[in-house]
Amino acid sequence: MASVMRVLCLAAALLPSSVLAFNSRVVPRHTQFRGSSSFGRGGKFSTRHDVTKRRTGGGPLFGGNNDGDNIDPNPGGLNQWSDDDDNKKSFKDMSFFEQIQEWFASDEGKEDVKTYTVSLSVALLLRLLIIEPRYIPSLSMYPTFEVGDQLAVEKVTKRIRPFNRNEVVVFNPPERFRELVGESSRKSKEALIKRIVAVEGDTVEVKMGGKLFVNGVQQDEPFTAEDAEYEFGPVIVPPGDVLVLGDNRNHSLDGHIWGFLPAENVIGRAVFVYWPPWRVGNTGMF
Repeated sequence: MASVMRVLCLAAALLPSSVLAFNSRVVPRHTQFRGSSSFGRGGKFSTRHDVTKRRTGGGPLFGGNNDGDNIDPNPGGLNQWSDDDDNKKSFKDMSFFEQIQEWFASDEGKEDVKTYTVSLSVALLLRLLIIEPRYIPSLSMYPTFEVGDQLAVEKVTKRIRPFNRNEVVVFNPPERFRELVGESSRKSKEALIKRIVAVEGDTVEVKMGGKLFVNGVQQDEPFTAEDAEYEFGPVIVPPGDVLVLGDNRNHSLDGHIWGFLPAENVIGRAVFVYWPPWRVGNTGMF
């Protein structure tokens, strides 16, 4: 029996420190218990607990005066120690700003911040250099686009290939347009959308009857709402410029009024309508 008890005591000494815990407070292996438990004479293990005594404060571990007779028989039942975790507020008891600070300090928060930062950087890169969303504010391009249509404008190909007739482009208004609407007007700062009808070197005119001619050839324009009710030209498009008109020819403030558009003002080509769902489709640019 004595040998069995020795084996049990040795096993207890070798257990992980997390096993020797009282009320979530880990007791180190090297702690000396000053109770009355001991190996008696002849190798017998004896235990003498005074179950009528309770800890009233004092000693460093179990309380009392550590005179060998005041060991607590039920240390787990006396909840008089405070662990560091017990002093912390629960997340739901924190204020909003404390919750934010706690989230940022956590591993999960740090990982989320990293993910959001990368995603935002990629989105900004796409927005600035590759593609951006635009919406249609007026009927100047009706029936191709309706008010409220949202479309994607790609910004890459303008750098690698020249503009062609019939392409729909979004652009910053030229100086002449700003003079017409007033420099302080909100419209003078808004991007516009029109269709290119002639490029540099073309001779263009709108003849009686509202038909468009480019280099002497009448253009087939199934995308227009109606024939123009004005005459224009003939004029030659200067180098580096294009001429743009709205598809709703008689309700568009466009190149037949304010002249040519510098190609450098073009933001990008309108390539795809993505909203509303029933109008989703490409604009014929590709």
